[in-house]
Amino acid sequence: MTSYDEWQRTHRRSLLVLPITAAKSFLLPVAIAMVGIGAQQPKILLVAGPLAVVGSIGLGWVVWATTRYRIADGAFVVQRGVLNRTSLTAPVDRIRSVDLEASLLHRVLGLEKVAVGTGVDDTRIELNSLSTEEAEQLRTLLLGMAHVAESPADTEMSHSGLEHEATAAAVDPPQVPAGAATSAPEQVLATLDPKWSRFAPFSLVRLAVVGAALGALTQFDLPVIETGAALWDKLIELSVMVVVVGLVVGALAAWTALSVVGYLVQWWDLRLFREGGNLRLTRGLLTTSSTTVEVARIRGVEVTEPVLLRMVNGAEATALVTGLESGKYAVLPQVPRAVATSVAGQVLWLGEEPGTVDPLAVPLVRHGAAATRRCHIRGQLAWTGWVLPLALLAIVFDVAPTALAVGAVSVAVLLGLLDGFFASRHLGHALTDDHLVVGSGQLTRTRTVLERAGIIGWVLSQNPFQRRHDLVTLIATTAAGAEHVTVRDIPRSLAEPIVTTVTPS
Repeated sequence: MTSYDEWQRTHRRSLLVLPITAAKSFLLPVAIAMVGIGAQQPKILLVAGPLAVVGSIGLGWVVWATTRYRIADGAFVVQRGVLNRTSLTAPVDRIRSVDLEASLLHRVLGLEKVAVGTGVDDTRIELNSLSTEEAEQLRTLLLGMAHVAESPADTEMSHSGLEHEATAAAVDPPQVPAGAATSAPEQVLATLDPKWSRFAPFSLVRLAVVGAALGALTQFDLPVIETGAALWDKLIELSVMVVVVGLVVGALAAWTALSVVGYLVQWWDLRLFREGGNLRLTRGLLTTSSTTVEVARIRGVEVTEPVLLRMVNGAEATALVTGLESGKYAVLPQVPRAVATSVAGQVLWLGEEPGTVDPLAVPLVRHGAAATRRCHIRGQLAWTGWVLPLALLAIVFDVAPTALAVGAVSVAVLLGLLDGFFASRHLGHALTDDHLVVGSGQLTRTRTVLERAGIIGWVLSQNPFQRRHDLVTLIATTAAGAEHVTVRDIPRSLAEPIVTTVTPS
């Protein structure tokens, strides 16, 4: 039981978080306005600065003081606001996810943010700054109520520091209803191995983020940039080759260090485990997060191998889930391919029955020579299709040397050949007793495994070029992931038996 004093202190601690959260939304516009005004009338900053601070504290206090939540009549309701009063309602049987997140400030204060999603759109109901114990119990309660058919007794709590009931019933955290919790033991599927961080430098996503940050930095007239330019001029005078080699080695070393540190900070203490009927992922060093999905809503998995990760035998694993905003649930970061396929298989509950075919290891049925030619044609169109016209224009208008234009076209042709080669190697499908397996991708190899029970319809399309070779594009529609899985350039003689086997009706 939680006493009144403990409840009150918990909510008072949230006064340190909500003003900071509120200030983030208008800090940049206010700072820009203050700089512009201060350049003309510096004395105004003496008044505007304190007002901005007081305003953020006041706004945070209003949010804190007017926010309440309750669970009543089978619905989770959050109300906030004074003049513009907002009421957000989510039926408990429509709740698809309850995620917890705690920044460094939240963790110091023993608080967490709760985000409740219904899967209807990207909007989620958020409660900022609940105590860690209260957030965990609310998560368990909401997910438990979504599993049971009978609604428990109404539970009502106040998240306001102004109005409260000085009784134990009003301040106690919500209790999990009978039947909501399960006695099934926790099953751990994966935990972080620090050695996995060696795959971090091979992620192009992090490289794009760093590149964007450096590009934005160059837009500012900083003294460091001028100093760096002067130092660059001095180095050029020494030796161009030495400078180039030094820059490449230094950039690779810096990128490796930054990516490894970022990987460990983001995925520290990773635990993927199955608790009852839910799959839960917890991670984070500075900012911790906990995301949960219902196992019954998982319709398949996807194992992707970007070209750089494939060079070091790495991969990423994602679950295809119904009722989530994105439809995908990342269960692992960049890890060894064997780990990705093993964990993905456990997410699918493979290996529990003797003779179960592993869809992540089953050989794919190739689509034939006609499909391979189409892969190469698409590869050439993707690369040579735009380089060749530009090269011809450059030669006609004498914009670039002929040798340079020919070299650019040759490189484009080579890249198109590689694109077509990898696309044809990755193209294929398989059908097991329980799953449809699809191989796809050009530089990134992807294997998508979709439960046959999760397929809700089929689309067969055929363009004039496919018709010549009796090829079709087969699309399996589903409520999970991107809501469709595409089998490209499959012979009609193979596509139609798949449809009639999976959906005989």
